[in-house]
Amino acid sequence: MNSLPSTPCYLNGAFTPLCDAKISVMDRGFIFGDGIYEVVPVYHGRPFRFAQHMARLERSMVEMRMTNPHTREQWLGIAMGLIGHGARAEGVAPDALNQLVYIQVTRGVAMRDHVMPTDIVPTVFAMANVMRPPTPEQLEKGVACVTADDFRWEKAHIKSTSLLGSVFSRQISYDAGALETVMFRRGFLSEAAASNVWAVKDGVVIGTPKDNLVLEGIRYGLIEELCKSLGRPYRLQRLSREEVLDADELLLTSATKEVLAITLLDGEPVGKAAHRGHPGPVCQELYAAYQAAKLTDGE
Repeated sequence: MNSLPSTPCYLNGAFTPLCDAKISVMDRGFIFGDGIYEVVPVYHGRPFRFAQHMARLERSMVEMRMTNPHTREQWLGIAMGLIGHGARAEGVAPDALNQLVYIQVTRGVAMRDHVMPTDIVPTVFAMANVMRPPTPEQLEKGVACVTADDFRWEKAHIKSTSLLGSVFSRQISYDAGALETVMFRRGFLSEAAASNVWAVKDGVVIGTPKDNLVLEGIRYGLIEELCKSLGRPYRLQRLSREEVLDADELLLTSATKEVLAITLLDGEPVGKAAHRGHPGPVCQELYAAYQAAKLTDGE
């Protein structure tokens, strides 16, 4: 029995029911994980930070030596089509449903060979799903995370579909009953399995540098903008494990988590005595500013 829904997805130029979508078994995305992807949040029927997501998609394609099959205007048209289909499937207007648009581009179909072929057509797939934001309890109490060594490859800045490292990393936290795995590479913070990680110390919001060891989350630029608007100091620097454990607050950011406090790390409460084990004031401040930004982005 096919358990996939019949809601439309986009595949190689056409909208088709997800349950009927098919690709070749020789697609390099299937054989090698040779592809890239983006996940764009949609609020009130509008893709959030769409230009920034497209810029990262383009950066990933350049790194992967792939040709972008669409212009930004074409990508937007695909996204808006999916947003409309998703809302109709839920029986509501597009501006009444928050969604996630998933976009994936693989190198295409070819006989199996590790060398990258240059004469094949990329496979383009996209779908929209209802967004599941943090629960009221998670926002009020924060979430538990665990730590682990970052054993992934050293091109983490590419948003690649080759996600086995992240799958293993997320499984570590799942097995421990935690939400995320905060990873360290050679003793310094990199990121979480599917989130960026931020530390707050003496009122300063601190993130890891933008390099090949972390994926530059779209919230990098947004957090910097929000800090500036709030008069909140912001900087990027290497953070040792000791500095992370000594932070006044720890935060997760991603398309689905938005801004979420880590309040328990490896079973120990996070933060200063005043809010130890609870979301701190900077997290609450950034979360509120993030919600306001969702209403004005694209206007």
